[in-house]
Amino acid sequence: MSRFCYLSGSIPLDIGIFSTFSLDKINMTSRVMVLGVGAFAHAVQSILQEDGAETACYLTRPYGHYGPSALGQTWSSEDHPSPLPLFEKFQPDLIIPQAVAWAEQPWAADLVQQGWPIFCPVDDAMQIEISRQESSELCRQYGIPVPAFHHVQNRLEARKLMQDDPRTYVLKNPICSPFSPIHAIICESVADTLGWIERVDYAEGLFLQEYLGKEEAGHFVFISGGEISSLVTNQEFKRAFTGDMGPLAGAPLAGIVEQDPDDKYGLARELIHPLKPWFEKTGYTGPLQVTAIRKDGVWHAIEYNIRLGVTTTALLLRMLKNPLKTLLNVVRNQTPVLEWRPEKYFGCSLTLAGYGYPYVVPSVPKLPVEVSAPLECDLWWNEVDEEDGQLYMANHQNYEMGHRIADINACAPDMYSAVELIEKEIRKLRCLSSYYRLDLKELADKNLSLFSSVKNNFNNK
Repeated sequence: MSRFCYLSGSIPLDIGIFSTFSLDKINMTSRVMVLGVGAFAHAVQSILQEDGAETACYLTRPYGHYGPSALGQTWSSEDHPSPLPLFEKFQPDLIIPQAVAWAEQPWAADLVQQGWPIFCPVDDAMQIEISRQESSELCRQYGIPVPAFHHVQNRLEARKLMQDDPRTYVLKNPICSPFSPIHAIICESVADTLGWIERVDYAEGLFLQEYLGKEEAGHFVFISGGEISSLVTNQEFKRAFTGDMGPLAGAPLAGIVEQDPDDKYGLARELIHPLKPWFEKTGYTGPLQVTAIRKDGVWHAIEYNIRLGVTTTALLLRMLKNPLKTLLNVVRNQTPVLEWRPEKYFGCSLTLAGYGYPYVVPSVPKLPVEVSAPLECDLWWNEVDEEDGQLYMANHQNYEMGHRIADINACAPDMYSAVELIEKEIRKLRCLSSYYRLDLKELADKNLSLFSSVKNNFNNK
């Protein structure tokens, strides 16, 4: 599956004898294929291109094509139901999926069998994200604290559970997928839970996880070469509106990321490292994020993700001096040498959400999106379309809740400088009735308070 080496044979026909391109440079250029759409695909391709990669994108959903299409070759899953022939043509050194949904496709088994370099664990190692019950049971097996949890098949079983064990629960789909019939519903009382179990869709059952509060954080690692390498600690804010109001959106509306290769808050040490025997058993290679809630001074694992995060990835790649080399080392099961940019120690993200988000609004017109001046930070396009040089908020119907126009990311040596920069730059974007969260500074204050408390707790042990 290695690519043809130009230096070992004749010059390709599309490179003339007067070409100014270096054959050595062409031969050494790493190729990256992204499986995704929107801001994720736009950001990953752009940052890795800056680091010397040749990129392409397999568009996995019927929207969010503008950003990745502006950067180079793309193929739509509607026109190409299987990407395997595209892999044969493009010969990627690295394949980066946006979601675990790739594993549900009819071509997934062949992808794994043929050994394509997918930046994601495969086979049994995927279960730590895909099955919430298996993930929770795995944690219990290795002594990792988790909330009380139950898996029921229907409304009658849910009612019986609430009679026998009436707690406040977070309601989730048992199988983690972007196309699941249930998106997470965070109940904050027993009465909330009793109300929602009467309304959710039980097509795939229901996973109930005890609600432990709001002291939430996440931590990313790379697992390769027999080592667990800590990367960043993050917080994601999925409530739609300022003040943590409104419903949970399908993806975060804001986020804060901090370089944390030393795992100074103990998330990896307490919730990931105990699983090392399981990683070795399953041959786990790739990224892993744990999301946790802190209650009574103890971190509890509430979820694991086996892919690069939709919002954190772009900030993480910006923080690394050598993002392409790092990812290639991981996918080849080599221990990466992490080099960090000190001027990008903190990062934050804000989403510009379009009219109606996160609700389904089927009659949204084609509203223009305007950028008054070039941004002094990163701008990654989500659901926009271009026509005659003008950008418009996409007006597709029924694919997903509402419309996310763009993600704006900023990094700085300290958190408040990043917050100040992003809040200044996002004002350069305009779309009728769009909005973004106005409380990023308050979220930063809470972030600082939480992690100061965690550090003090560790110092007192």
